[in-house]
Amino acid sequence: MTLQQLKYIIEIVNCGSMNLAAQKLFVSQPSLSNAVKELEKELGIEIFIRTNKGVTLSSSGQEFLGYARQIIEQTELLEQRYHKDKPARRLLAVSTQHYAFSVNAFVNLIKEYAQDEYDFTLRETKTHEIIDDVKNMRSEIGVLYLSKFNEQVIRKILQENDLCFKELFTANPHVFLSAKHPLANKDIATFADLEPYPCLSFEQGIYNSFYFAEEIHSTISHRKNIYVSDRATLFNLAIGLNGYTISTGVLSEDLNGTNIIAIPLDSDEKICVGYIYNKYNHLSKLAQSYIKKLEHYIALSAKL
Repeated sequence: MTLQQLKYIIEIVNCGSMNLAAQKLFVSQPSLSNAVKELEKELGIEIFIRTNKGVTLSSSGQEFLGYARQIIEQTELLEQRYHKDKPARRLLAVSTQHYAFSVNAFVNLIKEYAQDEYDFTLRETKTHEIIDDVKNMRSEIGVLYLSKFNEQVIRKILQENDLCFKELFTANPHVFLSAKHPLANKDIATFADLEPYPCLSFEQGIYNSFYFAEEIHSTISHRKNIYVSDRATLFNLAIGLNGYTISTGVLSEDLNGTNIIAIPLDSDEKICVGYIYNKYNHLSKLAQSYIKKLEHYIALSAKL
């Protein structure tokens, strides 16, 4: 087993594809595949499950990858310590639901750690893809929420995929809407108040289950519905069409300006936002620092 083989495994997981990893590593796909097979033979385990659609980590592969990341991280720290003229390439990948505080924390992390060379990835994506990214260790951290409605289902999926959930904060539901919205001056909004206006939601693709919805109270029907894939589009529609969405109440003026506000929703539900991680993966120092920055920005901007 060599450090190069470990780096190969990590890059395949990061890319989600043997072919893309080979291109990024500047090696042929057959050479990369043979290196993986030789390592699997040496260790007596199957690291990847191979299908017509590509490769995914096996259970043994997930555990192995956790150790591989630790070894490579420690190796890079050692190289950095004794080769100060060569900047380290720091790597962190995060998958998250569409939360401004996730972006704020990520920006601050890069400002603090960025050198001449680095690799960071931030994916604002669908709930199922967040779970899949962390399961296959394409992302070290995933940020999502649990509620009384979805908790049993989501926790079952997490347990089946060897993932752990750690709470960051619990919030009362709020409505995000334009500062010029007819309801903007209300102290609290009811569903009856919201009925005339478009309900804005993040689409979940083929996994469009109520349990994967980013918005609490997803089972309530609305006369007007608009589904979007990114946060900027959602806020533009909120401003242009007097639409609204339901979320935590945590906003960022740095990212969203003052055009979007949050007002409490008349609801007995709670939103528990937290991060998920693979139980086989020792969280890197960057991941731990990112979590601390999440906690910092939540404390600064939360309206709980």
